[in-house]
Amino acid sequence: MATYGIIPARLQSTRLPRKLLLNETGRPLLQYTWEAARGARLLSDLIIAADSAEIQQVAREFGARCELTGEHPSGTDRIAEVARRVCPDADILVNIQGDEPELDPANIDLLVQLLRDHPRADMATLATPIRSRAEWEANSCVKVVCAADGRALYFSRCPIPFARDRDPDELLASDSPWLLHMGVYAYRRDFLQRLTQLPPSRLEQLEKLEQLRALEAGACIQVGIVDHRAVGIDTPEDYAAFVARQRARS
Repeated sequence: MATYGIIPARLQSTRLPRKLLLNETGRPLLQYTWEAARGARLLSDLIIAADSAEIQQVAREFGARCELTGEHPSGTDRIAEVARRVCPDADILVNIQGDEPELDPANIDLLVQLLRDHPRADMATLATPIRSRAEWEANSCVKVVCAADGRALYFSRCPIPFARDRDPDELLASDSPWLLHMGVYAYRRDFLQRLTQLPPSRLEQLEKLEQLRALEAGACIQVGIVDHRAVGIDTPEDYAAFVARQRARS
């Protein structure tokens, strides 16, 4: 089963401009993500999908396969373009976030295995238990509710499910019923192409969550649960903390 990992790489970002090319450690941030993803055992190939010649040049300098794409509204659309052009044999496409330099390659393998083990699933994603009140309350932290078999029922920025008769702090400290969605996905090739041809859905536009387009279209999204998530780099403070961790390891 041919499986491609694709890292959509956009030069500009709102809160941390040009973050994928920041290199205070001596290596660009994007290179760390690429090197981590190369540790996944179930990928046939790994490609960076860049929106600029500058990223493409940097990626090729550190040895990555990099494809330049057109303008797209999302990383998902960027991946779909690369899949159409250069991955004709792909069965599964894995969307790997370029700003997660400390990702666990085993999580990539888990995504792929979920689609192998659940032939009815159109796509797969990951979640991790929420343990802190701050994450539980933050609308930037997306929550997912799953069926008993691991299928996603709904994603929301609100704390779902609602605990009517229980103290949230008590639950968070014990057996948390809340799952934090991790923005990493694996898609079956045909489904990815169909998904990117659909217009934004009603719930997607309300919550600003692209995965709701898939659910509203009737897709089966299989969710794997992991203990920890990689720390995404979104702000100058996030990057400074990452640099400090890297220097402490050296």
